Amino acid sequence: MNQNASLSYRDAGVDIDAGDQLVENIKPFAKRTMRPEVLSGIGGFGGLVEISKKYKEPVLVSGTDGVGTKLKLAFELNRHDTVGIDLVAMSVNDILVQGAEPLFFLDYFACGKLDVPAATEVIKGIAYGCEQSGCALIGGETAEMPGMYPVGEYDLAGFAVGVVEKSKIITGDTIVPSDVVLGLASNGAHSNGYSLVRKIIARSNPDLNAPFDGERSLADCIMAPTRLYVKPLLALMQSLTIKGMAHITGGGITENVPRVLPANVVADIDSTTWQMPKLFRWLQAGGNVEAQEMYRTFNCGIGMVVVVAAADADAAVSQLQAAGETVSKIGVIRARVEEEHQTQVR
Repeated sequence: MNQNASLSYRDAGVDIDAGDQLVENIKPFAKRTMRPEVLSGIGGFGGLVEISKKYKEPVLVSGTDGVGTKLKLAFELNRHDTVGIDLVAMSVNDILVQGAEPLFFLDYFACGKLDVPAATEVIKGIAYGCEQSGCALIGGETAEMPGMYPVGEYDLAGFAVGVVEKSKIITGDTIVPSDVVLGLASNGAHSNGYSLVRKIIARSNPDLNAPFDGERSLADCIMAPTRLYVKPLLALMQSLTIKGMAHITGGGITENVPRVLPANVVADIDSTTWQMPKLFRWLQAGGNVEAQEMYRTFNCGIGMVVVVAAADADAAVSQLQAAGETVSKIGVIRARVEEEHQTQVR
């Protein structure tokens, strides 16, 4: 190689034109997510968003997350259309539990070499997740970094910002014994526990494309995106008092529910009140996973927990079902005995 030859960024492995093409590809999808508060579109150095005048004492609520090792399966299966939904859901569901309406979202997509078609599929999923959550996709960052990632792989991160009236922040402080615990069904494993999922797959070596659950293959079930609970639960907040919510993510049911409970109470969860989906039964059998380990690793079919007063439970169930959610009364709140764990799944 001529040591004096003129080098370009492309010679170093970074294709600026590919990045520009990706931005153009995603603009129409991002446009569909816009809200009146957004003052600037995709492509600027920063996104400008004002806070609606409907809030008297607005409080911003933020959350950030990734998709984790579920991405490894996306690479292996060449399925890139749902992980963007996962990325959005993990953040918007988190800020929702404090009563916040998601306002805007930004993503970070990092790779060694930009595959424009695959990246477009990912970001289309991000835009879809934002649209279904009423959340504006106002920007993001695409980083092409030669040598940082294996060929065909990428990483995702994102964050959401929402807003809630200060007087309506949901803290869990008013939860008392006799309150009812509702469980909203998940779509599957969502984006948690995938290091164990992948280990079980490696041990079992199944045909991921064979029929598994009805018309769905095992791959379909494993890659099903995280459910977005935003719109049904924001509507429920307008109808009755939600005392507390827990998004069931890493740590499963066992470790997430206590995050919203006062120190003097326990959530008694009855596992017979819902049917564990086939995917989780397969994972439990394939990995010989103990029952309590399942509940502290996976959502086991319950993606969101909502705590309401006993007098509001039936109305909450009816409204959520009418909105398309599968919901069950899965437990009750009781007084805590000494230092027992605050979630008891029986």
